[in-house]
Order: sequence, then structure tokens, then C-alpha cells
Amino acid sequence: MSDGDTANRMWGGRFSSGPDAIMEEINASIGYDRKLYTQDIAGSKAHATMLGAKGIISSDDVAKILEGLEAVKIEIDNGHFVFKRSLEDIHMNVESRLAEIIGPAAGRLHTARSRNDQIALDFRLWVRDTLDHLETQVSDLMLALAEKALANADTVMPGFTHLQSAQPVTFGHHLLAYVEMLARDRGRIRDARQRLNECPLGAAALAGTSFPIDRHMTAAALGFDRPTANSLDSVSDRDYALEALSTASILAMHLSRLAEEIVIWSTAQFRFVRLSDAFSTGSSIMPQKRNPDAAELVRAKIGRIAGAFNGLLMVMKGLPLSYQKDMQEDKEQTFDALAATSLSVAAMTGMVRDMTANKDAMRAAAGSGYATATDLADWLVRDLGLPFREAHHVTGRIVGIASDAGIGLEDVSLEQMKSVHAGIGERVYAVLGVDNSVTSRTSYGGTAPVNVTAAASLWLDKLRG
Repeated sequence: MSDGDTANRMWGGRFSSGPDAIMEEINASIGYDRKLYTQDIAGSKAHATMLGAKGIISSDDVAKILEGLEAVKIEIDNGHFVFKRSLEDIHMNVESRLAEIIGPAAGRLHTARSRNDQIALDFRLWVRDTLDHLETQVSDLMLALAEKALANADTVMPGFTHLQSAQPVTFGHHLLAYVEMLARDRGRIRDARQRLNECPLGAAALAGTSFPIDRHMTAAALGFDRPTANSLDSVSDRDYALEALSTASILAMHLSRLAEEIVIWSTAQFRFVRLSDAFSTGSSIMPQKRNPDAAELVRAKIGRIAGAFNGLLMVMKGLPLSYQKDMQEDKEQTFDALAATSLSVAAMTGMVRDMTANKDAMRAAAGSGYATATDLADWLVRDLGLPFREAHHVTGRIVGIASDAGIGLEDVSLEQMKSVHAGIGERVYAVLGVDNSVTSRTSYGGTAPVNVTAAASLWLDKLRG
């Protein structure tokens, strides 16, 4: 075996030319950063227009560049553009094709900029666009939940702690809890978007430029609030991607919690909700099965989304200023994670709109497990003036009687209750039904149907407005 064959074997069978092929493989990013072509071309148009306005390049060159860039964009849009791996990235692929279309004028486009500030701009624009889309999606999911909540404002179900039946609540109240979670997610999306909305274009490689550029002009043209204030930070900052991934991770965690509940609710043991065939699959050998695969997949997405956040955090943690090639690792995992987030939100919105509540099963479960025990204790405090600790003890003894007899609290006789505390009267039965229980929870944020109706209506007004 020759030394060359040995080297190729060491590098791996995929590579035919030794270390040069390895370098091309690790260095090229066009396989994934081609996704940034819209942002790259928009940034180049803004830059060329500014260069012309400042007299740095001629108006004829500006016209050629803008026309050529539009032609390149149309080619990519239509799938006719040939991406070349040898040109490494989206910037060089676009510029090379521009030169083929308009000739030497293309070489003037890169005046007063670097690929460092160019990629910082492109990626920032892409993250901004993605956050805008994600905010719309989250609002749609909130709307679906609020609509379902309003329709189920008085649908009684068990509320759980430790996944044990605790107190009756309404299905509408339960769904509105997720609206509140998603509202915080939407707020984080907006916060992240506001913080990233500064334009790095014009920072050049790391130190700015000696050309008399107008960074405020390009920032405004691209919809930014202002240009970034420090050229070193401009090209080395990836906080906006980290913050987007952090926000997506929390959002995905909320979606995973709801997905887990849908999985549980749709089991034969619970039968709280039903998903149609659109969001269920069958078993290859068990014809009776209806598997909530969409919910299970949403539940799983948190792994890759949170993993991307941690991955980028590790990439950035030890980098000195300013730009380092390590940052090329920022895009692929961010693209994947935010796409997974968007898909998860879309799937969950579809499931929420699709699922139907089994009100009878929910009501039956709400009355099991002595879920109105707290209502009994509260009644003892309100009507008999017992200290809560004593009321808790009395209630526990009555629950014991019911448990030993295998009956519900509402079926314990008055005589049996009086044997525990002589002051208990007929009025106690008014608080032992699940409907009475939820109706009584009128404190702000409580589960009473009147509260749920008001809260759902308020959210619907906000979301539809």
C-alpha cells in the first residue's frame, strides 16, 4: 500500500484526495447557509444602494448590481441556480454568479464590507424573520386554546397534583393555563426580536472601514432600529441566536407538557379527549390501537431544540474577540431547532383544534378520589368556624369512612358525618358535588366557569383584535 493510499485510508473512504478534501469538507458551509440567500441579497442591495448614495461607487454600477442581484434571486427562487461547493458559502456563490451576469461591476459590491459583517447581517435577518413567523404561530395556538377553553368553560374535569386527583377544575381553565404559558413565550419572542434589531453591516472585518459609509442608512433600509455600536461586538455577537434558541427551548418545553397531557388524556384509561385520524396512527399488528403519534413527536422535539441551545452555548463560551471560524457552527443547529419549533407549534395547533372532549369521562373522573375533600374542609371553616387544621382532621376522618365503604363523599350519611363532628348539618351536601365545587372557586384566577368565560373572552378579544 502506498503512502498516499495510507493517508486516504486514514482520512476516510469518502475522501479521494487526502487533506485538501478534508479541508474543503470542514470549511464549506454552502450545504446549509444557502438558506440565507434572501437575506444575503437583501443586505447586498441595501449596501450597494448606500455605496451609490455616498458616491463610493457610480450610479451605473449600482443599477447593474441591483438588477443582477434580482436576477440571481429569481434563479434561486425558481430552482435554476447552481450552488458550487468550491465557492464555500452563500456570499461567494451569489457574488460569483453576479459577476457572470453583470461583469466587473460585481467586484465593487464588496467595497467597505467583509464576509464577517455580511454573515452577521444575514444570520441576524434570518433569525428576525423566523421569530416574526414564530410569534404569529404562537398567537394562532393561543387562539385555538382560548376558543376551546370558552367552549368548555363549564366542562368539569379533575385537577391534578402529583398526577393524583386533587380538586375539580374545568377543562377550559386547564387549557387557559397553557394560554398563559404561551403568552410568556410570545413575550420572550418579542423581547428577543427587539434586542436583535440592530444592524451589524458596516462593521467590516472587525474594525469598521475608512470609506465614508452611512450605517444608519443601511440599518433603516433593512428595517433595523439602529446600527450596532461596536464593530468588534458586531461581527462576534451571536447572542441573538442564543436567545432565540433559549426562547424556543422554553416554548418547546411548554408544548411537550401539553403533548404529554394529550397522550395521557387519549388513553383508554382516561378517555378525556379524542384525536381524529388526522393526528393519530394505527398499529401494524394491533387493529384496536389509536396512537397519538403527533403528540409524542412534539413531546420529543424539546431534545433537539434544547440541544441546539446548549451546543451553540458551548461553541461561543471560549471565543476571544472578534470573529472566529467556530461561529460557522451557529447556523446549522439553529436552522434545525427553529424549524422543529415551528413544526411543533403548527402540529399542536392542529391537535388542539382537532381534539374533542369526552365530557362524561371527565366528569366521572372529577368526582373520584375524594376530590371535593378540600371543599368539605373549607365548609367546616366557613360554616362551623373550625380552625383549618381541625377541619382538615375532621375531613380526613370522613374521607376514611367513605374509603372504607367504597363510596363517594356525597354518599356518606349525615349520621356518619355527625359521628365525626356533631355540628355538621344537611347544608354540607351543597359543597360536595363537583359542579358546586368548581362554581365556588370565584377568586381571581380561579376555575369557576364564570371566571373561565371571562378570561377566555378577554384573550379572544386580544388575539382577534
